[in-house]
Amino acid sequence: MSGGGVGGGSMPVIVFPTSVDFYFGDPSTHKRILTLYNPSEEFSVHYKVMCTNPTFYAVVEPIGKISPQKCTDIVVRHVAVSSPQALKKVDKFRVTLAVDPSCNTPLGKRDILATLHPGVPEPESGSTSLPHGQQQQQQLISSTSNSSDKEHKIATVYHHPNYVACLAAIICLIALCLPTEGEESASNLTDNPWPILTLNQKLVFAYVLGLVTVAILRAT
Repeated sequence: MSGGGVGGGSMPVIVFPTSVDFYFGDPSTHKRILTLYNPSEEFSVHYKVMCTNPTFYAVVEPIGKISPQKCTDIVVRHVAVSSPQALKKVDKFRVTLAVDPSCNTPLGKRDILATLHPGVPEPESGSTSLPHGQQQQQQLISSTSNSSDKEHKIATVYHHPNYVACLAAIICLIALCLPTEGEESASNLTDNPWPILTLNQKLVFAYVLGLVTVAILRAT
């Protein structure tokens, strides 16, 4: 909350914002809220909101009371947006604080400028028209949706087994089961229709089988 200095009194008038801006093309800006704070720890204060051009504005609860170290919201509406005289006109609100509402000398006062601008407010740099919380929510939803789409695509790609890898694994297993050159059992199989592989050839098949097995496990 922003603080203001003392203007002709002994108590600071702490109000936020320190100025209000209305925009002709954005109806959501035709209503603004002033937050007024009572910094005293001992006593309540009475506030009063006045305006240099009361026909252009409607103030909800322009007179009220604030408990010690409490705040209150004051709604200000621009009711003459369609008036040509209101455009770009700078008006002034004055907020005064007093312990006794019948006292003519306030403890503090603060002036707040109000302006009706043409068009709509310019978006802040790097932001969108969504509020910050909604923007994060939209980003989270978008990120979750993209992740789900990627997972769905991966599941679709690997839904079916890799038949080429499975066939290669079967061939390697068959090759490893064949007789090895130099073994006594292989020398006795002179009429064996199966080929006899060397030790180096079986090492190659074993190496390929290991690679194919890793590929199959990753795919699943």
